[in-house]
Amino acid sequence: MQRTWKLIVALGAGMAGFVSGLNAASAQDVAAPEGYQFFVTPYLWLASVHATTSTPLARRPEVNSNVSTVDLLSHLDGAPFMGSFEARYGALGFLADAIHLPVSTKITTRDIFFQGGNAELKADTGTGMALYRFFQDPVQFADGGLGFRAWGFSSNLTLNPGLLQGQTLNRTGSWADPLIGGRYHRELGNGWGLTAYGDVGGFGVGAHIDWQVLGTIDYTLSQSWNLHLGYRSLNFDITGSQGRFGFDVHMRGPILAGTFRF
Repeated sequence: MQRTWKLIVALGAGMAGFVSGLNAASAQDVAAPEGYQFFVTPYLWLASVHATTSTPLARRPEVNSNVSTVDLLSHLDGAPFMGSFEARYGALGFLADAIHLPVSTKITTRDIFFQGGNAELKADTGTGMALYRFFQDPVQFADGGLGFRAWGFSSNLTLNPGLLQGQTLNRTGSWADPLIGGRYHRELGNGWGLTAYGDVGGFGVGAHIDWQVLGTIDYTLSQSWNLHLGYRSLNFDITGSQGRFGFDVHMRGPILAGTFRF
């Protein structure tokens, strides 16, 4: 059962590793025109996950897990979604991000007490941040802002009956973290640019700490399309209590995205 739980919590922590948006790193023209602007950014984050997860097992209250990108992708159970949206008007902007990722895996037992089983987990997140462009010149800009990141997990563990009766365990957890963040973009010429983004939050309101850093190389294909290739690290630490999940998660890996502007 300890090996079974380790697989479940590794997948649970791993799915958290995909969440939170690239929206805050969408490259834009530095000399922004007047009026409203809108940016839609689908993305793919190929993250590995390194997690310490609280469990209900008295003999093993914590499990250390390392999950590769291949492991996560091979356990998808449904259509995932990763995408972000940004609206701007002059110096003001609002970012929104949403991700849904369902996973499942078969459980192997010794076929004595239980005859195998199945583990399912759904992870969802939503991020929103209001930004203000406090610095801008012909080749660069800088934004600062306030926002939140909401997390939600739902897991279901089923063990088929053997010598013992079948067992079902359902757990859910959700919380929201306040955030402060900033973004910097610089044009390099010939369509190339660099973008850096970071945020930090939690402060004990939801998670103890919730932070990320992201850097991308950007290329402008046209007035309507930008491409981004970069690296991202997303981390949070939330202590389990009263049936809540307990995760200390560190995710990192390359990220690929495209932004459509209209």
